[in-house]
Amino acid sequence: MSETNSVVAVYETHSQAEEAVKELQRSGFDMQKMSIVGKDYHTEEHVVGYYNTGDRMQYWGKMGAFWGGIWGMFLGGAFFAIPGIGPVLVAGPLVAWIVGALEGALVVGGLSALGAGLYSIGIPKDSVVRYEAALKSDKFLLLAHGTTDEVARAKNIMHTTHPVEVTVHAAESGQSAGGW
Repeated sequence: MSETNSVVAVYETHSQAEEAVKELQRSGFDMQKMSIVGKDYHTEEHVVGYYNTGDRMQYWGKMGAFWGGIWGMFLGGAFFAIPGIGPVLVAGPLVAWIVGALEGALVVGGLSALGAGLYSIGIPKDSVVRYEAALKSDKFLLLAHGTTDEVARAKNIMHTTHPVEVTVHAAESGQSAGGW
């Protein structure tokens, strides 16, 4: 398990999560140290899919404009069909951590592929279960990774964007702090 300092914020809507991303970007936070996760909505009326054109990820679906814009700001993007959660879209370094957990056959009892990716960076299992539950109820996760100071700065900015909760996961102690 390679641990990293992270802060995770949970948002009720995609517009709240998007505003938080933009606020972090305006403040100069390194976009390569951020990830976002959200569930897609499968409906009979919308085509759902994604494709890569050069360095640009394109997405069709109910929230295509949101994900198309988000993927343009982040490094890497992916679509996963996760049993128990459903179709999930991920942008940022978390994509590589999920793929690493899958390729490394990291099996953590009761956790999804997403959960295994979060757990692999030092997020405790009880927090992972809480984040998976938030996704199941159509909330969005915004993660910032970095040094202790970068994560503290991101947490302060996230607090101003009205998340449901914000929790810091510190690598040094393996402990979580600041749940809200």
